[in-house]
Amino acid sequence: KCRTGPLDIVFVIDSSRSVRPFEFETMRRFMMDIIGSLDVGPNATRVGVIQYSSQVQNIFSLKTFFTRADMEKAINSIVPLAQGTMTGLAIQYAMNVAFTMQEGARPLHKKIPRIAIIVTDGRPQDRVTEVATQARNAGIEIYAVGIQRADMNSLRAMASPPLEEHVFLVESFELIQQFGKQFQDKLCGVDMCVEQEHGCQHSCVSTPSSFYCECNPGYRLNMDGKTCSPIDACADGRHSCQHQCVSARGSYSCRCRPGYYLNQDKRTCSMIDYCSFGNHSCQHECVSIPNGHYCRCRSGFTLQPDSRSCRATDLCNGVDHGCEFKCVSTEGSYRCVCPEGQQLQADGKACSKCGASHVDLVMVIDGSKSVRPQNFELVKQFVNRIVDLLEVSPHGTRVGLVQYSSRVRTEFPLNKYHSADEIKKAVMEVEYMEKGTMTGLALKHMVEHSFSELEGARPLSHNIPRIGLVFTDGRSQDDISEWARRAKESGIVMFAVGVGKAVEEELRAIASEPVEQHFSYSADFTTMTHLVENFKLNICPEEGKGELEIRSPCECEALVQFQTNTVAILQSLTEKNILCLGLWGCRAAWGQTMTARLEDLEKQIANKK
Repeated sequence: KCRTGPLDIVFVIDSSRSVRPFEFETMRRFMMDIIGSLDVGPNATRVGVIQYSSQVQNIFSLKTFFTRADMEKAINSIVPLAQGTMTGLAIQYAMNVAFTMQEGARPLHKKIPRIAIIVTDGRPQDRVTEVATQARNAGIEIYAVGIQRADMNSLRAMASPPLEEHVFLVESFELIQQFGKQFQDKLCGVDMCVEQEHGCQHSCVSTPSSFYCECNPGYRLNMDGKTCSPIDACADGRHSCQHQCVSARGSYSCRCRPGYYLNQDKRTCSMIDYCSFGNHSCQHECVSIPNGHYCRCRSGFTLQPDSRSCRATDLCNGVDHGCEFKCVSTEGSYRCVCPEGQQLQADGKACSKCGASHVDLVMVIDGSKSVRPQNFELVKQFVNRIVDLLEVSPHGTRVGLVQYSSRVRTEFPLNKYHSADEIKKAVMEVEYMEKGTMTGLALKHMVEHSFSELEGARPLSHNIPRIGLVFTDGRSQDDISEWARRAKESGIVMFAVGVGKAVEEELRAIASEPVEQHFSYSADFTTMTHLVENFKLNICPEEGKGELEIRSPCECEALVQFQTNTVAILQSLTEKNILCLGLWGCRAAWGQTMTARLEDLEKQIANKK
């Protein structure tokens, strides 16, 4: 047996009409004798057979059979073509088809010899020199075996060098079987892995005139062609392990970080639920973390030093207080308070609504990257607390919301929602934009779009106050001065609310006069709730302001209103006068103050023309 290593062998058999039937039988026996001496198999020697005359026919390719029995059965089934002798065409087919990887040939880099054994009995009827040269240059080693009438010059033109080892002429078909035994020795050669020091780290594979090294499964051959390195199956990044990949000789396994366990898919990890063990002793809630657990108290309770039990921090968080706006804890009790401008009702829980006047309010909130998602949720809560102050309806107060960052987006216009509940729900569904801080662009959008009649602002002739509230946490990346000025010139009362790194100069530029009453500031988002209570925005205007109709000061209703307001102011000033009766000059000051207030009230009514 030929044990020197794998080969890719293709027999190219002449079945022209000059080969008589009994002669073709000796050619069959020649092929089967050669195959019988080889160690055939998918990882050993592979064999293919083609026959030719005026055309080429593939009997079986290098990938078809891997046992001698299957090969011999196919060879015995060959029916000779019995036509011309197109040897060049057969060599062309062997090069372009039979010795391709698609037909079962091993890649050239594996250095497995590709051997074509051409057996013919006559002179080719086409050119063979050029196509044979191309085949040899493509790495095919050609043995030319001529029988009886074969042309020696053609055999030499086809065969690989040295010619004395690759060209054979057999005098008759009867002698070809004897020649086959000699040819086996030529084909097998010596075992180069035994004859010389190969230096292969794992295994040596012998070829007819050389050898090459192979590595064991899970290893790859290094650049020196001799030593082997373990294959790191994790290195290519295709392992799909969620946490860690552990390489193991050509394969890999997934491993989870401490505190996690590997799921059944052997890829993903789940956190160990330490709370499910039932031994946490937490009074309220147990929270699992990767390396253990901790106890957490419900809202309104404080975790005690034992890290397990909880105690109520104040009654506002521990009971259902029912306060409409805010609950304030006191020692052993609590009380409800209302926003500035609203009064606590008789039930001690509800607050009066802003029903004395109606406004068109557009709030412009900063959604830049510096705000951060958790703080943006606090901003939305801040907006909803302002909404709680309003009597929202189609004919009452209307509210619109605009968010800005590097661009501006109308979250909902003034005419979108008609109740406070609808607005508050829409506010909580607003998605955070991130990116830059283009406050000037937001002011432009507010002036040109948000207060347009198309988006729900009522005509200026209706005398409905237009109020713009700008909320920001940092310096604008564009100029705000022009559109802040235009907003105020267009009749919009501007309020500016700043948090954190907001720039006071910009807040003052946005705010209407008097500036001190129209801008507010908080150091951080968690402490800005007081801005709602301290907010000086006249959403709930004083009596006598914010009327919806234009009245003549001479109308009866206007005179009655003037009289009522005058009496109220006189009563207020009288009370203040009683407090300062003991001070010199206080009466004179009271007289001047009363006169100024009366003149101011007269002007307010006169301006209603």
